[in-house]
Formats: sequence, structure tokens, C-alpha cells
Amino acid sequence: MTLLRPLALAAATFFTLGALPLAPSAAAAPSSAVVPAADPTPGAAKKLFTMSDSRIRESSGLAKAQNFEGIYWTMNDSGDSARVFGVDLTGKVKLTLNFNADVRDVEAIAVDKDGTIYLADIGDNKANRDMVSIYTLPEPTHLGETDNVRYHRYDFTYPDGAHDAETLLIEPGTNQLYIVTKSTKGGAIYSAPPAPSVEGTNELTKFAPAPKGVFTDGTFLPDGQQVVLRTYTDVQTVAWGETPTVIAKGVTPLGQGESVALGKTDDTLLVGYDAENSPVYQVQVPAKKAASPPPNATPSPKPGASTDDGTASKKSHSLRWILIGAAAFALLITILTFPPGRRERLDRMAENARLTGQSPPTPHRRHHA
Repeated sequence: MTLLRPLALAAATFFTLGALPLAPSAAAAPSSAVVPAADPTPGAAKKLFTMSDSRIRESSGLAKAQNFEGIYWTMNDSGDSARVFGVDLTGKVKLTLNFNADVRDVEAIAVDKDGTIYLADIGDNKANRDMVSIYTLPEPTHLGETDNVRYHRYDFTYPDGAHDAETLLIEPGTNQLYIVTKSTKGGAIYSAPPAPSVEGTNELTKFAPAPKGVFTDGTFLPDGQQVVLRTYTDVQTVAWGETPTVIAKGVTPLGQGESVALGKTDDTLLVGYDAENSPVYQVQVPAKKAASPPPNATPSPKPGASTDDGTASKKSHSLRWILIGAAAFALLITILTFPPGRRERLDRMAENARLTGQSPPTPHRRHHA
């Protein structure tokens, strides 16, 4: 009976271990950790063309045409007459629009969903202009040069004094106008009245602080939820709202970066430079990277992908029985070294009685009721 108890304990432990699932820490570790795919790294900037026409001396803005496939509008910086050039994807001038206005420092150009061109005369390096102006012109219906183009002029003032600016934004859904000021100390975003008037002066309203950066151009993305802002060295994707916030950045080729426009597809941009023979590059819209999973998260296998579940299961099964064998061996050692039983105690008592001359003890059986 003395040996039956440890044997029963060994058997119970043996089968209990066999029924238990293997702990995760004992499972066979995969050869390499599975990491969710990060956002694809934007490809290198691709040079599309050079604006080599001698009339384009300092391209200071770029905007994708609405009525012409593969045409981009641009204009010169300060010191030129009131005119706009339409260039194709080889850099050749295909359209020229001349209008009779006294422009001072044109710094930005944009096109709304209806095909209206906006020319922003908003540059003010010395911050001493009483007002700034935005001119609107209709896109023509044919290629070539057009003189005396009909236009409208809208004058604006800032609520807090003069500012230098080079960025005009047009919200896609509403045609709401925004001006982003340019300052090394931090710019701001100002909104125009929803329906500005050609008579008198329209007062701008401070919409929000601009993100950190010295911005030279910008454009809304087609969804109207994000804006891309251009600096001299990079482009920044900004989540639009009450507090515009930069969510991603992308470097651009070196040079005095002055312009940005939507590319041929919604995920690409065209960036240009303020220089003669200005090169134009295609770059990716900077995208926010996917968030990393929690450290203890177990990634789900991709559908159709090969897995090592069968091999891992076999390893877990083998390891379980190794643990069972080890436990059984330990219990066997315990049995073999179990404290002396009742028979051994009686034998020692008998030996002691013989040596002392006493009568050997008589075993007593237990009586059961």
C-alpha cells in the first residue's frame, strides 16, 4: 500500500500533463518574426520636362489644367506682364493668355473644378502692401495665344497687417479660397469670404496657424481632406481641418523649390523651381505610414500564404511528451527514494529487541468497523 499512493500520483500526473495544452512560451518559435508591410517607399523623383522657353524666366507656380489633357499652367515671378503660359509634358508652350492688368508680384496659380484660372498677386517681401489681389480668367477652348483675355480682379486685406505669401489654395468642393503666408517665424492660413466681391476690398479671416515651414506653394488633394504644401526642399501632406497638421513629408530634388501641382494620377505631384530652364519632376504624394502593431500582437496569416502550422503542431506534440517523460522520471526517482515503509520499521524494532533481549513486537492489524 505504501508504494500504491506514489504510483497513483505518478499516473494522475502523467495523464494530466498529456491533456494540458503546451504553454505559448514552450511553443516552437518561428524562424523570423512576421512584420506587417510598411507603406511603400516613394520612388525616386522622375524628371518629366524642362521649361526652356525664353519667355518663362522665373516660373513661380504650377497648376493642372481642367480643359486640356497634359497641360500645366505657369507664370513668371515679379517683373513680368500679366500673362499665363500653358506647357505640355515636354515643356513646350502650347497656350499663352495675355490680359491687361497691372500686376506687381504674382506668386501662385490655381485652377478650380470649373476651369477658372486664379492668379494670385500676393507677394510682399517687405510686408508693406495695403492690399493683395487675385485675378480670375476662364480657361480657353483652343490652343494658341490669346490676347485681351477677360478677367476679374478681387482685392483683399489682412486683419492683422501686411504679410508676404506665395501659396493659394482652392477647396475642391466649395471653391473656397485660402492664402498661406510665408514667414521664417511661422506663417498663418487666411480664408477669403465665401463670395468675394469685385467691388471694394474684401477682408481675409485668420483661419488657423500654418504648420511649421516656409511655404512657397500648395494645392488641395482631390478628396478635399488633405493639402500638400511646398517648401524650398520638400513637400508636406497636411490633414486639413481647424488645426491643419503635417502627417507626412517627402524630399524633392535640390533647388529653389517654388511650385507644386497635382500629377497625372491622384497619388503623384509635379514640382518645379524658380529658375530659367526650370526642371519639373514627378514625385509621390507623401503618405502617412501604417501604425506598427502592439509588441504582443499576433499577426494574422495572409490568405493563401503557406504556413508552418503542421510542423509547429508536431513540434508542440513532441515537446509535450518530452515534458511528460521528464515528470514521470522525476516521480519514479521519488518512488525509489521514498521514506522507509512500515515493514522496514518493524524489522528495525525486531533487531533492537534482539539486541536488548526484549520480546519482538507483535504486529497489530487494524480493525474495521
